[in-house]
Amino acid sequence: MTSNESDFSSLDLAALTSDICAIATDAGAFLLQERSRFQRDDIEYKGLNNLVSYVDKETEKQLVTRLNQLLPQAGFITEEGTTGQEADPTALNWIIDPLDGTANFIHNLPVFSVSIGLALGSTPIAGVIYDPNRAECFSAWQGGGAYCNGSKISVSPATQLGESLIATGFPYYSFDQMQKYLQILETLMQQTHGLRRMGSAAIDLAYVACGRFEAFYEYNLNSWDMAAGVLLVQEAGGVVTDFEGGDAFLFRGDVIAGSGMHSELLRVIQDYWR
Repeated sequence: MTSNESDFSSLDLAALTSDICAIATDAGAFLLQERSRFQRDDIEYKGLNNLVSYVDKETEKQLVTRLNQLLPQAGFITEEGTTGQEADPTALNWIIDPLDGTANFIHNLPVFSVSIGLALGSTPIAGVIYDPNRAECFSAWQGGGAYCNGSKISVSPATQLGESLIATGFPYYSFDQMQKYLQILETLMQQTHGLRRMGSAAIDLAYVACGRFEAFYEYNLNSWDMAAGVLLVQEAGGVVTDFEGGDAFLFRGDVIAGSGMHSELLRVIQDYWR
């Protein structure tokens, strides 16, 4: 048994997830506090359409400090690189997005979240997504089920694409696959109840876990966008794969998360994504 496996085997994941919820809730309160005083002049650009602000950075610092106290043996994979250290992706890591939905936050659209995942290698073992605007804390741990504010949740019972509401995201910096993406959109527009683009992959995944969406798919994602959410969907009874139907989604960047119609959605995507 490796040291990382030993660290994992001794964890009380239920208790740990409860502590993560408290940390995420505090971070969400900070986001709402700063939302009321945020100015457009505070926007920075990391790249094409890739926005960041002092709010993202400060929230991440708070999360890193508290999560390190909670589980000092874990490393960090973070969006804003607060730790300044290169993480070992095969180890036990916190994978965090302090503000998923930065563009929404900047434009005062109340759809953003705090996402905190704990993964052993590429396998998430605990995850929390907190939506401060709705005061909803979604949580899950490996083998423990999925919850929203302490009540157990499950994916939609729908089994057909034709009775499904699908969430997706639009690429904002890599457009080389755009034509394929638009073909998938066109097909799904004609075969589903509709498509939605919320602007926070973490919230999309949480909504799949609790049955508000039947599925979510997107490409060009990072591990911090989905580490918590994919575990939520799995523990809520859903299926998560990459676009090839495999399990490399966490660090590969493309993901399909769904209920009983996952295989049908996968076939549609694979018709074009080759």
